[in-house]
Amino acid sequence: MTHKTNPIAYRLGISTQWHSRYFSAKNLKTFLEEDMLIRSLIGKKHKRSGIEKVDIERSGNTVRVCIYTARPGFIIGRGGSGVDDMRNILTKAIHVFRTKKNYSQDFVLQFNVEEVRRPEISAGIVSENIALSLEKRMPFRRVIKQALGKMMSYKEVKGAKVSVAGRLNGTLIARTEWVSDGKIPLITLRSDIDYAENRAYCTYGVLGIKVWVYKGELIPGSPR
Repeated sequence: MTHKTNPIAYRLGISTQWHSRYFSAKNLKTFLEEDMLIRSLIGKKHKRSGIEKVDIERSGNTVRVCIYTARPGFIIGRGGSGVDDMRNILTKAIHVFRTKKNYSQDFVLQFNVEEVRRPEISAGIVSENIALSLEKRMPFRRVIKQALGKMMSYKEVKGAKVSVAGRLNGTLIARTEWVSDGKIPLITLRSDIDYAENRAYCTYGVLGIKVWVYKGELIPGSPR
């Protein structure tokens, strides 16, 4: 059977960028585990907060963490208290992690929050909104059709697809349902395709959600 590769991974270095950007020949394993820890803590602290992605950059002893979200005010908090709180949580967790790994404790953590200008056509945020609706036991067909309609209402969106899999509406047999509109050229490397996966934790089981958004073509070598 064929397998559809991840559209983001398929275009890395061509029209998409890595979410962790640095080079380390000796400490790559440690840094990757630390990246997973950082993203896990942010996900637990700000669950269902409209986070599109978390970018991590390293330069010398500096660790830069940038959250792209549709609700920056929710994460920043009053007077920046949310940012300070999150920075303290991450700093303590990194200290504990590096102590276990016997790695240098000398680092500077920079924490930034950026707003996603059009969350309605961001695959990550759309998939999260679908998950929230499904967890509220809303009819899945109406939810995915509404999400598709909102995305296609933007002129820069040339095509979109939404897929939901699992025990839909609590049925005994799991299945996959999907809706699509327009075109989604997955093979063309210059295609600007945004893709995301999410999960909805319902009372009758876990539902898997996938969202594809095609926004036209890009020039190879110029990441979006």
